[in-house]
Amino acid sequence: MSLASALPRPALAEPDWASLAARARRRRRTTDFLLFAFLVVGSLPILLPYLWLVTVAFSGRMGASTAVLWLALAVLFPALLAWSAVRVALPEGRPQRRAELLLLLATLAGLALVVGPHLHLANWRFLWNPDIADVLKGQSGVGAKFPSAWTAFFNSLGIAGAQMVLVVTVATLAGYYLSRFEFPGRAGYLKGLLVLHAFPAMTLIIPIFLLMHWAGLLDTRLSVVLVIVALELPFAIFVMKGFFDAVPWDIEMSAMTDGASRRRAFLLVVLPQVKVGILAIAVFAFLRGWEEYVFTRTLLIEKTNWTMSLYLFWMREDVMGTDYAMVSAMGVLWWPVTPHQRIIFSGCVQAWKSCAGVALKRRLRARLGLRAMTPSPETRRAGRAARSSSARSAPASSSPAAWAPP
Repeated sequence: MSLASALPRPALAEPDWASLAARARRRRRTTDFLLFAFLVVGSLPILLPYLWLVTVAFSGRMGASTAVLWLALAVLFPALLAWSAVRVALPEGRPQRRAELLLLLATLAGLALVVGPHLHLANWRFLWNPDIADVLKGQSGVGAKFPSAWTAFFNSLGIAGAQMVLVVTVATLAGYYLSRFEFPGRAGYLKGLLVLHAFPAMTLIIPIFLLMHWAGLLDTRLSVVLVIVALELPFAIFVMKGFFDAVPWDIEMSAMTDGASRRRAFLLVVLPQVKVGILAIAVFAFLRGWEEYVFTRTLLIEKTNWTMSLYLFWMREDVMGTDYAMVSAMGVLWWPVTPHQRIIFSGCVQAWKSCAGVALKRRLRARLGLRAMTPSPETRRAGRAARSSSARSAPASSSPAAWAPP
């Protein structure tokens, strides 16, 4: 035996696990803080125009100044960085929520101290003064008065809501039929939808104007609804067909085997599987109807039929000089619906699922006379017991009666 092997080997030093863990935590927190800061700085070019619109609407005086915007940013930007540090440094729970609440109160106090003296509501007088045109135009000779801002708001809301309901209904039924049935000309119909979706709608303005004039629908909100529905349906049908194609046929066949008709299986089994697609086309359809300008400008003449886009356009076209502060206020009134449809509709869907969804499904099942398609708690417990007993013994198939609908 050699001398080197006989000598005792030095013991390996035990790693300091506590210092290594602390170093990893510091590295993770630093990385998270830098990531949050990068996201805050990167979102500024997107958020600044909206923040400027809000500050001008509540502080502008016959102009669009950026002074209040920079004052607000001097408070909000450090607050966002401090919020990022709080989210990274403190563990989740009560200490983090308490720190965030204190930071929110400090931010609001800073905004009230720095920006508060500049705020006023004079730019929003069009909400309670229906004769705002007299204030803006005076005796300039333009003559025509604006309608009430609330009239334009509800006209836009009615057009967007009506065409959204029509697009969702027709696209859902058409997409299901194209996905589940074969009929002569189906391939040609799909190709025609693709051509219609790619066709530029601006080239149809004059023919649509003439058709609405001959049909007696010119200067009616119904004409705008029909035109937008016709333009949105090809895209919506393609989207819904794709969602219905992703639903396995076995699910629908199982419901029909249990005694449901095709209509009942469609309403209670297939339709809940494609609610994401319905939400998507509803958002796109509502957005198109809410912000439509070209066809409303072409087909609507009387001022009682004005929408928000027309109201904002004519408010900007003032021969005595544009009041950009009031235009900004009108934009803020128009803005919350336009970029936040996804948040609004997802909130509506969550509220429907949590509050009215169960009652609506029960009433629908009772009206259609359909048995419950999901097993009761007792049936689920019996099924779990049957599976556990079969797993402990020899493998055997579960009893179909245990999973039969009540």
